[in-house]
Amino acid sequence: MRHNKRSFYFNNHFMYDTIIVGAGFAGAVLAERLASQKQQRVLVIDKRRHTGGNCHDSYDGHGVLVHRYGPHLFHTSNRAVFQYLSQFTDWHHYEHSVLAYIDGQKVPVPFNLNTLSALFPASLAQSLENKLIGRYGYGTKVPILTLRAEDDPELKFLADFIYDKMFVNYTAKQWGCKPEDIAPEVTARVPVHISRDNRYFQDAYQALPKHGYSKLFDALLDHPAISVLLNTDYKQVLTIDFEREAMTAFGAPFNGNLIYTGPIDELFGYRLGSLPYRSLQFQFEHFNEAFFQEATTVNYPNNHDFTRITEFKRASGQKVDGTTILKEFPQDYDPQDSTRNIPYYPVFTDNNTALYRQYRALAESFGRLILVGRLAEYRYYDMDDIVERALQVFADEFA
Repeated sequence: MRHNKRSFYFNNHFMYDTIIVGAGFAGAVLAERLASQKQQRVLVIDKRRHTGGNCHDSYDGHGVLVHRYGPHLFHTSNRAVFQYLSQFTDWHHYEHSVLAYIDGQKVPVPFNLNTLSALFPASLAQSLENKLIGRYGYGTKVPILTLRAEDDPELKFLADFIYDKMFVNYTAKQWGCKPEDIAPEVTARVPVHISRDNRYFQDAYQALPKHGYSKLFDALLDHPAISVLLNTDYKQVLTIDFEREAMTAFGAPFNGNLIYTGPIDELFGYRLGSLPYRSLQFQFEHFNEAFFQEATTVNYPNNHDFTRITEFKRASGQKVDGTTILKEFPQDYDPQDSTRNIPYYPVFTDNNTALYRQYRALAESFGRLILVGRLAEYRYYDMDDIVERALQVFADEFA
């Protein structure tokens, strides 16, 4: 891979077939497929100084491998996705566990029968367990809204307790809203697990890249037909005339495809208005002790301004002296503020969805533009979802 701007030139004898904006999973997977399967010459541009997008990891000053943009824990039940990525990395098997600090103790989340036993007197916990299993069956997952609609007073009490203690304040911090303003669609996704399985995910494949995400992205992009241009705003390289459906790259006409994975409103100069996001502020701390907490992640729904603390060694299995933790502070997104200008989560409302559709309509009028990813499509993707999406786009658009 080449990362030096001076390495890039355009003339009548040399031109890329596809330009990709963004070196996260969407961009890297599509670059790899186009280069290896279609022998295309691909240029990947990213404004950050590294590849991998928000999955980027690196060693801190104490030698601990940390995820710079919050924890990224790979899990999937999609065998094809796992097998595809396995071409580019070995894996460290890891099943994620999360605790929540509730009423002075740390208990498993999502809420399950072990959580029930930890928080309630034995007789009440047993009564609630019997009712849950009798009503829904062992091993099921019940949405909190379903449980809150129960007529049984004990089950309704349990549902209200879970909602108040484990969910509503955490979500209010995460999204910067009042508890009463939380949409029912968000609430509906909160499950109660009627089992004693403390794993946060139940997917068939759960692991971390053995040598880190950065090494995985290096491998994905390590192809002679792929050029990578970092620390560069794509607008320094590429001009797009949407009215004429024309593009130039490095000042020369560009007649190939553009795959765009960045914010769709930015692509169009915010001409219809800005799409809102939530951002995050990260605080890393190091301790000269083997471990800081009992699990990889501990949620703090009702205490402190941060939502959770992640301890990376517990996930990576790394053997190193000391340990590094990460506290996450949700915050408003502001593209003009360098401390708030990374968009992490689209804010789903009817108005925002309608605005996105207007931008999408503008994009669809440009035949050589392909939108892929969380920011370009204004939707939430897990890592496996975006790999699957990129592979599907390749099959649909280029096969």
